[in-house]
Amino acid sequence: MSEATATSDTIEPPQKKVGFVKAAGVLGILGGIALIVVGVVVWVMVSSQLRAENITVPDDAMAFQGQTVAGPFTAYVQADIIQHHALKASGGKTYSELPQDDPVREVMMNASFLRASLFTSVVSFGVAAFAIGVGILSILFGAALSRLASVPVVVRRSAVTTS
Repeated sequence: MSEATATSDTIEPPQKKVGFVKAAGVLGILGGIALIVVGVVVWVMVSSQLRAENITVPDDAMAFQGQTVAGPFTAYVQADIIQHHALKASGGKTYSELPQDDPVREVMMNASFLRASLFTSVVSFGVAAFAIGVGILSILFGAALSRLASVPVVVRRSAVTTS
């Protein structure tokens, strides 16, 4: 009596429905595209609004001297030099440390408002970059889910013995 052992691999459709996985993949891709578009639109909008103010980084700033404020780094440097100039004008005192009747207090208040506005633009650039990054990841995960849902299942059966 001879025994023969044979194995065979069969390709079968998945036992469970994968429609939800495919839909999640497509939604991930579409959501990622939307996040990237929104992130780019916000970046361009904030940049153009800053550029429209015609703010030039002064020569005594730590970097970007003479450049127009139009991005996160130039906005940060401009906010820093505003603080430096304001503290110089106030003798190193902040707005709250100055007497209420001190005329320099108004300078400090304006400097504080300007810095807050510039820092808001820096945060906006950060949120836009974050949205773009999450959009890219969403597209990658969505594509991976879609691909996994489309791959056929290979079923390996145990060895068949014949006598």
